[in-house]
Amino acid sequence: MLTNINSPDDLKKIAVDKLPDLASEIREELLEVVSGHGGHLAPNLGVVELTIALHYVFNAPLDKIIWDVGHQAYVHKILTGRREFFKTLRKMNGCAGFLSREESPYDCFGAGHAGTAISAALGMAAARDRSKGSEKVIAVVGDGSLNCGISLEGLNNICETTKDIILVLNDNKMSISQNVGGIPRYLSRLISGKSYNRFKAFAKMMLKKIPGGMEIRRKIQRLEEATKSIFVPGVFFEELGIRYVGPVHGHDIPELIRTLEGIKEFNRPVILHVITEKGHGYQPAATSPEDFHGLSAFNPATGKSNAVTKDGFSTFSAAFGETVSEIAEKNDNVAVITAAMKCGTGLKEFANKFPDKFYDSGIAEEHSIIFSAGLAAGGLKPIVVMYSTFLQRALDCVFHDVCLQNLPVIICTDRSGIVEDGPTHHGIHDLAFLRNMPNLNILMPCDENELRAMMLKSYEKNSPILIRYPKGGSNKHFDKSVQPSDIEWGKANIVKTGADLVIWAAGAEVSTAEKVSELLAANGINAAVVNTLFLKPFDETLLKEHASKMYVFSIEDCQTKGGLGSTIDEILINEKHHGVHHFGWGDEIIPHGPVKEIRKLKNFTPEAITEKIRNVISQS
Repeated sequence: MLTNINSPDDLKKIAVDKLPDLASEIREELLEVVSGHGGHLAPNLGVVELTIALHYVFNAPLDKIIWDVGHQAYVHKILTGRREFFKTLRKMNGCAGFLSREESPYDCFGAGHAGTAISAALGMAAARDRSKGSEKVIAVVGDGSLNCGISLEGLNNICETTKDIILVLNDNKMSISQNVGGIPRYLSRLISGKSYNRFKAFAKMMLKKIPGGMEIRRKIQRLEEATKSIFVPGVFFEELGIRYVGPVHGHDIPELIRTLEGIKEFNRPVILHVITEKGHGYQPAATSPEDFHGLSAFNPATGKSNAVTKDGFSTFSAAFGETVSEIAEKNDNVAVITAAMKCGTGLKEFANKFPDKFYDSGIAEEHSIIFSAGLAAGGLKPIVVMYSTFLQRALDCVFHDVCLQNLPVIICTDRSGIVEDGPTHHGIHDLAFLRNMPNLNILMPCDENELRAMMLKSYEKNSPILIRYPKGGSNKHFDKSVQPSDIEWGKANIVKTGADLVIWAAGAEVSTAEKVSELLAANGINAAVVNTLFLKPFDETLLKEHASKMYVFSIEDCQTKGGLGSTIDEILINEKHHGVHHFGWGDEIIPHGPVKEIRKLKNFTPEAITEKIRNVISQS
């Protein structure tokens, strides 16, 4: 069946009783593609039936289906004419892992970060109302994004903005699975049924015409709400003026279609509560949904990663997790905070070992930063970790609540630099955003050992600190004997001496600089290499010394505007120097794809950098 679906119109030709078979085919397709390329598996396995039902009932792209987060929209892509293209998932020039308006008219709003769907849908519904349109606007919220502050702000504004919007809550939390039962299902059918709602509208109209009718109406409404509050967890939404329907079994396609057909006619704000199982249909993912949320290529028969790990080698995330565990063992006042990224940031074992010292704020980056500031103000030493791209959402909190008060909060940004997932997830903007924040120290380790030393050193300090590191590892042995004394605060480290030119490198790009130095040496050019270590405070003395003698180059996995390149320019602008040139990412949108291919595309490989340096030197 799946091979014959090139649009939702083809989907609608299939009988409802055959749709469960289609769902099985889609799950096979998901497993085949994601196991080969990597991506988000568990979230998409959980929304197969829901996505089928949505496209069966509504008429996209005329009707607007807006997906929160974006990583739960693989099935949406498959059903909207991109089944073959989906096989190129996360490949260069291939199918994006998130929603993109440039990729398809069915992707009516781009998404990669959580919490955007309700506000975006509200805006599109308001635009429809202004233009007297009749299309339906549906926001699919879930996979933890409802507790995002932006989602709650959107909910609060719905009834002030539009009279017709549909929210679908994809609830894949097992804690409320007991609500899926006979009474809630009956109430859901009753509430979403056309006859019930027509009678309700008629009764309201008639009650207005009789003496005391409004009081009778209020009593009936209170009885209805009291009944629902006993069996249905939706009174919160009703208080906001949003009609609540559910919970509905999220893997029962006929039930989903029947319910969606009913609420389609409501013409008022409504939320459909759908219970799904994250990882449904693939036992390893259903058993361990966190492990199969976002992952690299794996063996679908076993669920085991294809990545080869070497004994004694680590990753930045794993080194972070081990180091905070060591700090927690020796210090009672440590607190470790993350924003729904426990596994990805290396904190799974820490959370199990030190539950009293671990805090997960959920998808609420702003809250996690202010919460950390509060912990620091209360006398604790907080270490908060999140992906670089998500810290962007909390910039004012870093400035207003941490830096202005000079509170000792250690912020660790994992996944800094270029990543496979594309422009919504690249961590290349952090330094430009953060470098000018007062009191904030910025550290950039070149490997896991340096990360360990920086964390231990930072714990001794009493001011805001940012430690920035990339995804993956450095291919160096993790040495637990590294001590804070192995680095000097505010001082760069000369990795290699040289008389012809110097390369200042930031973080993991030190290894790139070393390779460039070797290639230059093969061409008779003796290049020095400096590990910057600290962007703030910066080792200005060493930089000026180098600049007075030789050409200065810099390499960073960040935008050069606002990062290391800008820092060097600002320091040397009034100094005599022999010239400067910077390598990094430009002021442009960097695509998704394998990191090695992106670097090759943008001439950011050791070979391309070497060639450029040779050309610059020959012309100087």
